[in-house]
Amino acid sequence: MGPEGKKPGNVRREAAGIGPSSPDHGYLDGQLLVAMPVMGDPRFERSVIYMCAHSSEGAMGIMVNRPAGSIDFPELLVQLDIIKESDQIKLPETAESMQVLKGGPVDTGRGFVLHSSDFYIENATLRIDDGICLTATVDILKAIASGSGPKHAILALGYAGWAPGQLENEIQGNGWLHCDADQDLIFGDDVEEKYIRALRKIGIDPGMLSNDAGHA
Repeated sequence: MGPEGKKPGNVRREAAGIGPSSPDHGYLDGQLLVAMPVMGDPRFERSVIYMCAHSSEGAMGIMVNRPAGSIDFPELLVQLDIIKESDQIKLPETAESMQVLKGGPVDTGRGFVLHSSDFYIENATLRIDDGICLTATVDILKAIASGSGPKHAILALGYAGWAPGQLENEIQGNGWLHCDADQDLIFGDDVEEKYIRALRKIGIDPGMLSNDAGHA
């Protein structure tokens, strides 16, 4: 999975009616990618990735199960001069509890907010499916800090990107499984359990899959 990753704007779905995970085209917009245990790239072991864009031009997704370590969302708001340090105590609960995740190895200095579709900024928000959107501007952080943001959201630092045909090759090489997404898997608090839950959603016993990995 190359860090040459396409920018989100370069891999938006064509306007000609390609919907989320259209079976006619094989695109995986709005689906979850789930890493197989034989995944050889340590950056993506046991990862669950929500696919934001997928077309003949490449693909882009956000990892939803990799915490960003000690990075705290209220502190991040202070660093970005969105709020003053003394105002952290006044933040709404949605901002205080906002998860900060490692979205992928590309553009790690940039934040991407994956959120519910009850919030939208004209010319800035990418509507991925009926329930999920992606916004990568500071305006959504300001909205979350003020309590006027989306009901559900996660902040991801960086993203996962694929060149044209690269993701398809990795899937054919048994690097990835995929399944329908749901908001609980994307926005749920149990980040460490999302990989197991995603495998079970596909109908796979994680223990059996791990045992078989050596024979793949």
